[in-house]
This record gives sequence, structure tokens and C-alpha cells, in this order.
Amino acid sequence: MEQALMAHPGVRDCAVVGLADGKWVERVVAVVQAQPDAELEPADGIAFVKQRLGSVKAPKDVWVCEHLPRSKVGKVLKSEIKTTLTT
Repeated sequence: MEQALMAHPGVRDCAVVGLADGKWVERVVAVVQAQPDAELEPADGIAFVKQRLGSVKAPKDVWVCEHLPRSKVGKVLKSEIKTTLTT
């Protein structure tokens, strides 16, 4: 899913995380950092992935952010993303 999102011309970087869900055990959401000159809508990201991977493998939500949190060595901190999205 991350590879599919990264193929979108408006996406600079992305991370996919699973969040607890009342209906399902977990729902998959994507957090994307848009290219500086791009206006990326969440629905565009979902549709883009659906077109490439199908509806079942597409994220349920897409959140657009200014930057993704990273460790000192540059790794995306998915645990920090999950905490931010659940608070």
C-alpha cells in the first residue's frame, strides 16, 4: 500500500498504520506528506490505491500532514503516528 501511495505524483512520503476499530479489529489508515506544490485530498489517495490494488487493500482513511515524525536515523515513527491519530 505504501508503494502504491508513493507512486502518486502528489505524495512526497507516506506511512500506513493499523488503528483499533469498533466494527473491525483493526482498520488501515495512511498518513501522507504531500509534495510542496501539491494539493492532495484524502479521497484522491484512497481512489489512487483502489485503482492499483483494489478496494480491499485500500486504506479506510488518508490523513495529509506537513511532515512525518522520524527518528534520529530517519526512520518513520509509526508508533508516534498511531498515538497522534488515537488521541
